[in-house]
Amino acid sequence: MVKRERVVRMSVEQPLWRALTGYRVLTMVYAVLIFVTGRDRYERPWIGVVYLAVMCVWTLATLPRVANAAGCTRRFLGADLTVALTGILLTPLADAHAQTIDGPTLPSIWTAGSVLAFAIKGGWRWAGFASSLVAVANIVERGHPTRDTVHNVILVWVASIAIGYVVEVARASERTLARALEIEAATRERERLARDIHDGVLQVLAMVQRRGTALGGEAAELGRMAGEQEVALRTLVAGGLVRPSLVSEDESEGAVVRVVEVDDGPDESAPVDLRVLIAPRAGARVTLSEPGAPVLLPPPAARELAAAVGAALDNVRVHAGEGAHAWILIEDWPDEVIVTVRDDGPGIPEGRLAQAEGEGRMGVALSIRGRLRDLGGSAEVVSVPGQGTEVELKVPRGKAEKQ
Repeated sequence: MVKRERVVRMSVEQPLWRALTGYRVLTMVYAVLIFVTGRDRYERPWIGVVYLAVMCVWTLATLPRVANAAGCTRRFLGADLTVALTGILLTPLADAHAQTIDGPTLPSIWTAGSVLAFAIKGGWRWAGFASSLVAVANIVERGHPTRDTVHNVILVWVASIAIGYVVEVARASERTLARALEIEAATRERERLARDIHDGVLQVLAMVQRRGTALGGEAAELGRMAGEQEVALRTLVAGGLVRPSLVSEDESEGAVVRVVEVDDGPDESAPVDLRVLIAPRAGARVTLSEPGAPVLLPPPAARELAAAVGAALDNVRVHAGEGAHAWILIEDWPDEVIVTVRDDGPGIPEGRLAQAEGEGRMGVALSIRGRLRDLGGSAEVVSVPGQGTEVELKVPRGKAEKQ
């Protein structure tokens, strides 16, 4: 049996980093165009030219930094915000009338990109800190609060804090989803192990308990111990252990889910004839009726369906007695495969299956219904006391081929 580990990184904020990268480039071009079209009003245009040149080089050189959370470190965020604040404070030096006329600063709306980087990286608290510094710089640049300045400051504040809050909620949702996927993967693996254990170990322990009790003496003590171990093993299988969800060291990179996939053998793509897998079950007291043509199914689906048939026959032997006769009927339809297992035993009293499942005896629930559920099929048990039991297993071809 080969096990391989598949690592899935979930990061709903990754599209935000890509959007931020595009925003920085577009707003850089916008700031340059605003300066070029209004260069006549600058008393010292060379300050604006030098600053915008530095800003353009900085923006293009740091694009890989803002492409993901790993590259967007605290030191980089501090340097990026410093570039933005410097441009705001340099505006009155380049334009002597900047404090008397409401106009754009040198970096213009490029500054919002620095604040948004804080929001995506650290959440709403970091966004509030960065937007507050930008607000102070804008007020200093104007010399006094103006209506347009206050309006822009509030807009950046609200937008950045809202985005930061949404990012925090998304991260919490990712961790919850990662935990749910871990539990689902562990549960499916536990059910698979439970089916295998039921088909082998638990059946043997149950047989030792019955035979030991019947023989008496030291064998009865052995049977009692086997019964205790059977109960303990059933409890372990039903409970199981689920390891904690794994998240990345940097939460901003998103949650990490590690799913262990189990291969029962080499990768097989050729369909398998279901008749070949079920034929060994036929015998003196088991009659097999099958189509004349191969009943082809994908290997995993064929093996699981054959194992479910085996579990049904084991139940016949255990509960109906060694003298019971069983019949297996394989039907190959265009949209589904149906296998029916019928016996002439005493039947199952009404409510007995639910009671057995409540006691931890998961033979029908896991070995039969669990297998068919994993294949997208169904298992129906029909039993009339005194008239035997019939188990009908259905596997849709469309879902089975996707396994």
